[in-house]
Amino acid sequence: MTLGVMSLLGFNLVDSVFVARLGTEPLAAQSFTFPLVFLGIGVQVGVGIAIAALISRAIGAGESHRAGRLGLLVLAGGGGLMALLLALLWLVQEPAFSLLGASESIRELIRPFWTVQVVASWLGALAYFGYSLFRAHGNTRFPGTMMVVTSLINLCLDPLLIFGIGPWPGLGLIGAAWASLVAFGCGVLVVAWALRGRGWLERVGAWREARASALPFAHIAGPAMISQLMPPLASMLATGLVARLGESAVAAWGLTSRLESFSIVLVLGMTMALPPWLGRCYGAGNWAEVERLMVSAARMVLFWQLALGVLFALAARPLASALVASGEVRDTLTILIRFLPPSYGLLGVCMLVVSASNALGWPWRAMGISFLRLFACYLPLLWLGSVLAGFTGLALGAALGNVLAGVMAWRMYRRAVAVRLVVSD
Repeated sequence: MTLGVMSLLGFNLVDSVFVARLGTEPLAAQSFTFPLVFLGIGVQVGVGIAIAALISRAIGAGESHRAGRLGLLVLAGGGGLMALLLALLWLVQEPAFSLLGASESIRELIRPFWTVQVVASWLGALAYFGYSLFRAHGNTRFPGTMMVVTSLINLCLDPLLIFGIGPWPGLGLIGAAWASLVAFGCGVLVVAWALRGRGWLERVGAWREARASALPFAHIAGPAMISQLMPPLASMLATGLVARLGESAVAAWGLTSRLESFSIVLVLGMTMALPPWLGRCYGAGNWAEVERLMVSAARMVLFWQLALGVLFALAARPLASALVASGEVRDTLTILIRFLPPSYGLLGVCMLVVSASNALGWPWRAMGISFLRLFACYLPLLWLGSVLAGFTGLALGAALGNVLAGVMAWRMYRRAVAVRLVVSD
């Protein structure tokens, strides 16, 4: 899963690197769409969390037929829900991008790009739900492989569609969206083919299962969606704050968000691979195993991200120069790379705790941790830093917010699991 997520996020970073070659305005236009893209991904991930949690618990309890009915329901329902949400995001694009601070010239660039990107996002969501079904059944190889394949397709298509080849002219910014659409479309087709004959989708009793499982699904998916929607909301607020510092700052901030996702790929892989395992432990009442898994995961994340963060900070200038050619954007990006990556270790711990809480029957605790991370730690320190020391202060405030969030989340997890360990003993 880590390799798959790395390739998937790598193709997002590649998108931004190619778009950066078109100039500051196209890169800023793409960056303004990230909060709305993350909004759709938030709902998508919330449904995926519920899929993994409910199906893995059913498998752990020996209820294979129920797991099949749940698989069919979440694929159909999740696809319909994402279609409605993305259609709404397309309809409200003008006021949304205006509120984020996009100028009229930037919005002119966004309009055709956003239309194609919305369709690509829906296909990406369908593929993700299929991957979640495989993960719930303990198969992480297939979704990981498919993430690599779709990323390679996107990597090959990006330069062809953005810049053109030979007599065929490039499409510019919109070419990046078309590359994503084709890549995700291929992923959906392969997932549909791979699900045939596995017995993971069962129609018999599906409506009865829908009535019986609606409340448990909402109990997990509702808080999980809210938790996943908080980051894009915070991203919108942060982007609006950064936009006051100029288009170059927005462009650098957008590149940093892609770089952040790529640099915490181990964490993201764990948040996908651990929940099905934890869900089975939950179904079996094995809380000692839960504790061993979480402690091992937290240690690995802390050591790996700290080492990687120090390397990023030391190589900030050459790394920024490799990602973008514009001098002003490069200087701003250098500041962000020096401060933020070293803080991703504790950010990763916080993300692990949120993911584990959903799998362990604590969806409301997961939502509370997400709220505190963003609105009590991250955004207040981001704003305070920008007021006190401009862009450098903003970067330092974001880093301190990540550190504070990780410490807070781990303490909350330790208190909760200590109670379960005492009861199980």
